[in-house]
Amino acid sequence: MPSGNSHVADSLGNPLTLDDDASLPLVDDFVMSFISTEARAVNLLALAEADASPIVQAYCATLHLFAESREAAANARPFLTKARTGAARTTPREQRYIAAIEAWADGDIARAIALHAEQAREYPRDLVSVKLGQYHCFNTGDCPGMLRLALAVLPATADVPYVHGMTAFGYEQCHLMREAEASARRAISMCRKEPWAHHALAHVMLTEGRLAEGLAFMESVSDTWTGLNSFMVTHNWWHVALFLIDLGRDAEALAVYDEHAWGVVKDYSQDQIGAVSLLARLESWQASMSVRAGTMWRATCCSGRPTMCCPSWICSTSTGLRAPDGPRPTCCCATLRPLHPGRRLRRAPHGSACACRPRTGSWPMHAATSPRPSKDWASPCRA
Repeated sequence: MPSGNSHVADSLGNPLTLDDDASLPLVDDFVMSFISTEARAVNLLALAEADASPIVQAYCATLHLFAESREAAANARPFLTKARTGAARTTPREQRYIAAIEAWADGDIARAIALHAEQAREYPRDLVSVKLGQYHCFNTGDCPGMLRLALAVLPATADVPYVHGMTAFGYEQCHLMREAEASARRAISMCRKEPWAHHALAHVMLTEGRLAEGLAFMESVSDTWTGLNSFMVTHNWWHVALFLIDLGRDAEALAVYDEHAWGVVKDYSQDQIGAVSLLARLESWQASMSVRAGTMWRATCCSGRPTMCCPSWICSTSTGLRAPDGPRPTCCCATLRPLHPGRRLRRAPHGSACACRPRTGSWPMHAATSPRPSKDWASPCRA
């Protein structure tokens, strides 16, 4: 029977206002699977009709917005309306979470981030809120904001491996590689199946040119990439493909594309981003593979483009959706100085905002004769 009380809590200790305490297992399952990037988070949608609890409705709205489709905000609205209707009877934490999701649906990302930052300070174990705050900060290019959110909650959540994974990615995006690696390894030591920490460590190793080590590491943990949402599993395999490309093992990289990086959820924008950007790298940097890669562009169709675009989506698709034989960049994006026409543009580390400037750094890339990246990728631009 409905109890409408606040005497239940999720596994992280956050009190929940539920109309029916029997909903707790599924709500808690959403919380833990959301922060661990598992696909079962969507199971909560089955509860939406049976339980009008505001937090249940807000979590369902979260799932719809995460779809990043044109219809995402419209699909989330009915759930947010129900959540707002009953918000007065919920806890302050739940009320702020509802407000943050409403701001997201309204396109007011700055307000959403501010609310998630407040939540991190006042309710540090609301890790769904932290995860969303980092998502918004990443999409707006606020790398320090990503790290601040993680560090704000770390003292109260050091027992949760996924927090160390979030912290690792925040450090990496701020180009603090030693701290990023330490946090990622701590997360993995606590939970071997921590794909976000695997992802952060892949970033570190690729940036530092530790290609063979990075490939070996990612392959060694790939057996744990089960039950994940489509973005997480395809993106980690995408990282495997990047290591293979940089090691000159292009045929194997294409096999990873065929088997793991494309085709899981073809209408999801994040899966499209990964497929397009991987093909762009194969086509742009390996002329010997251009015929094969070019034939696959037509099969990689971005039909469900999101209305809420992040810089990485714009960069990946604007690069990837050009004609396969289109021109390479002719000038440094940071300095606008022309690149020497006889040199090949060196690829920036993964995560860059464009082809010649690291996303999180202040230095421009340089033109180079080498077709492969190297450890001196942060050298000043040489036109």
